[in-house]
Amino acid sequence: MIEGRSNQNKKNKKMKSVSISGSPRANVGKTDAKALRSAKQVPCVLYGGKEQIHFSVLETEFKNLIYTPNVHTVDLEIAGNKYNAILQEAQFHKISDNLIHVDFLELKPGKPVTMNIPVRTTGTSPGVRNGGRLVKKLKSIRAKGLVEKMPDEITIAIDTMEIGHSVRIEDIKIDGLTFLNAAKTSVISVETMRAVIEEAKTVAPVTAGAVATPAAGATSVPAKGAPAATTAKVAAKTSDKK
Repeated sequence: MIEGRSNQNKKNKKMKSVSISGSPRANVGKTDAKALRSAKQVPCVLYGGKEQIHFSVLETEFKNLIYTPNVHTVDLEIAGNKYNAILQEAQFHKISDNLIHVDFLELKPGKPVTMNIPVRTTGTSPGVRNGGRLVKKLKSIRAKGLVEKMPDEITIAIDTMEIGHSVRIEDIKIDGLTFLNAAKTSVISVETMRAVIEEAKTVAPVTAGAVATPAAGATSVPAKGAPAATTAKVAAKTSDKK
């Protein structure tokens, strides 16, 4: 049963591209990579072609590709050669959080790719107006398909969502795409305040002298007369590449 309806077919827009210029690496190894990072360059590898291409890119060029909630294809230029690619993986230093390595995947006509597409909502939920809480349980959805079928976002209308309604992966349909998340996974839901609190307690029970941590995507609500708790934001980090 579909408890919330999405409007992907009308709202999704074609994915945009960003341009990045790189310089071929003369040497490949830890010493060279360390020197590049000291010069504010990021070691990169382009996969998917006849051979791997090792190159470096100024860290500032990743501003519109990595440091954004949006997803893009990439127009790569390396030593005068041009490639159409997507970001495959970005790795950050586990302490400084500096970008230390980036992998790209070259796009080939007719060959499907896998990407994480961000989720957006539009409209106002009547359930929220009546005292419920909108909970976004997934910030992005993992999709597989031809890159020309990939939207820059998945937009879900919440205008008809009452308390207790949700949108699951199986409710979202986009021509040419297969979603790799479990079909029953909830993407967004409108929950009662009590349901939000109970979910937070289930994930992180309160002990003496401690404050419960909200579940992913949920916001805890203080009991009547109690001070409001501060919501902690946890940033996921990728592993360091040696």
